[in-house]
Amino acid sequence: MTNEAFKEFSPTIPLEPGIYKFIDENGVILYVGKAKNLRNRLNSYFGDKKHQTAKTRVLVRNAHHIEFTIVETEQDALLLENTLIKKHQPRYNVMLKDEKSPLIYICIKRERFPRVLLVRKPVRDGSTYFGPYLNKFRVHGIIELIRKLFQLRTCALPLTVENIDKGKFKTCLEYHIKNCAAPCVNYESEDSYNRKIEQIKNILKGNFSAVKAHLREEMQRYAENMQFEQAQLYKEKLALFEDYQGKSTVVNPAIKDVDVFAIADNEKEAFVNYLKVVNGAIIHTYTLTLTKNLDEDRETLLVFAIESLRERFNSNTPEIIVPEPIVLHDTSISITVPKIGDKKKLLELSEKNVQYHLLQRKKQETGQSNRQTAAERVLRTLQQDLHMEALPLHLECFDNSNIHGTNPVSSCVVFKNAKPSKRDYRHYNVKTVEGPNDFASMEEVVYRRYKRLLEEGSELPQLVIIDGGKGQLSAAMKSIRALGLEGRMTVVGIAKRLEEIYFPDDSVPLHINKKSESLKVIQQARNEAHRFAITFHRDQRSRNFIKTELTEIPGIGAKTAEKLLTHFGSLARLREADPEALIAIAGKANAAKVRNYFEQGLKEDA
Repeated sequence: MTNEAFKEFSPTIPLEPGIYKFIDENGVILYVGKAKNLRNRLNSYFGDKKHQTAKTRVLVRNAHHIEFTIVETEQDALLLENTLIKKHQPRYNVMLKDEKSPLIYICIKRERFPRVLLVRKPVRDGSTYFGPYLNKFRVHGIIELIRKLFQLRTCALPLTVENIDKGKFKTCLEYHIKNCAAPCVNYESEDSYNRKIEQIKNILKGNFSAVKAHLREEMQRYAENMQFEQAQLYKEKLALFEDYQGKSTVVNPAIKDVDVFAIADNEKEAFVNYLKVVNGAIIHTYTLTLTKNLDEDRETLLVFAIESLRERFNSNTPEIIVPEPIVLHDTSISITVPKIGDKKKLLELSEKNVQYHLLQRKKQETGQSNRQTAAERVLRTLQQDLHMEALPLHLECFDNSNIHGTNPVSSCVVFKNAKPSKRDYRHYNVKTVEGPNDFASMEEVVYRRYKRLLEEGSELPQLVIIDGGKGQLSAAMKSIRALGLEGRMTVVGIAKRLEEIYFPDDSVPLHINKKSESLKVIQQARNEAHRFAITFHRDQRSRNFIKTELTEIPGIGAKTAEKLLTHFGSLARLREADPEALIAIAGKANAAKVRNYFEQGLKEDA
């Protein structure tokens, strides 16, 4: 992907956390990365500075385009990155490819007097899992906090009713240091223990406002009593709660295999975001763009997109999550419209992505609109500066070119929407003027130009610019009046020396601010007309040079003369050319004519 292509793409990248994928021209994922700020992170791959590693340079060069998915937090970005790397095994990713996972789960075991444990991988054994979590230190802090707030057992003893009633167990050190209430010897009832487990579940689900209030009160109480160490301890515990994310919607073991769809639309297009969830993890994201042809409703578009995307990605998941009730042709698929819970959060993530895609399209359209507005702004400034009634969407500029009256030519350049329209440029050989007469040349060319437009029924420009001062402008106005076009176009002349703008029949010039955008457009049109006229004039001189020198030789035509000059480059070299070389280019007869001509010329000079 080139820097130029990325510069156009960059303004549409969000400033939110998410993951990004570098994808090659065949659709293969080359690299998956995470970012706290997607735009800033992707900008770091491009620009003038050199990349630190050769691998990064090769990655950027081989990438055809970039896709991204936004998520709620930086932690969610790391979770999704981890899942996608394990799924797709991108070539340029080194970390996270092995089966060792940086993710940690909190498990509440399915047993009598449940234990609360940390595990690396959830197992479907009926236990309850929360997570995954990224920061091992903080998770241990939360577990420690839970154990201090709620006395829980840590042993793996089989605490059945029979074993406890038979007195098989004794209190241990954990009981004596007040870390456990000793349910193993019936010091704590099963109901009391289970109430603590329910409170722990509420905390892990994020419903811990009461606990936070308790910690805050304790912190303030200790601080008021000058017990600052204890106050600091409770402050740290409170910080753990506030920074803690109870669970992630990106990877959730409670959700099995589902497809998630969300839709957003405008007047012309509809966008459908697709999240593919397998074994509780998002393994694929995609946004489909649909063009509205008729008055299709959202349900029709959503159904079409769902069936198309499931077929494209070979999805056989038995359940789909959608934002509104729909009817699919395949009645065996379970349709869920969640209102709360984990599935609702997955739907919200999909909706966030599709809404951002819609916003991205609006930004692109606004950018195009802004570019059009910039051109319109310039034209309106030009309209005001020249006191025009109509907006100069179409302007034309004329210039003459000759050397001491030889080969007089003129040019007409055309600007539309303040930009050159080169296919409409025209050049003219001046036919009725002899000698160096710019005024007469301008009069002839302007007349020919607009007489032709009138005969063809073509539109006339709103503004005509004459390169020259009052004399050239007066000559052009003779033709304009002769054609009956006075008043139908604004005609001005621009004098080169002081960039003065002249109007017909007005001897006082207009001085436009040198920094004005409108003057820059006039100057650009004048310079373009001058360049186009000079180029045409040089071509004409070159052709006439051939005619006046070589074509004077009896029997030598223009084509033969052009061949000779093209090969030898100049008349001087042609005079000194080897006879065999002349024969090879012009043939034996023509070579003899050329040599005889030059030899005769030498005799005359002698």
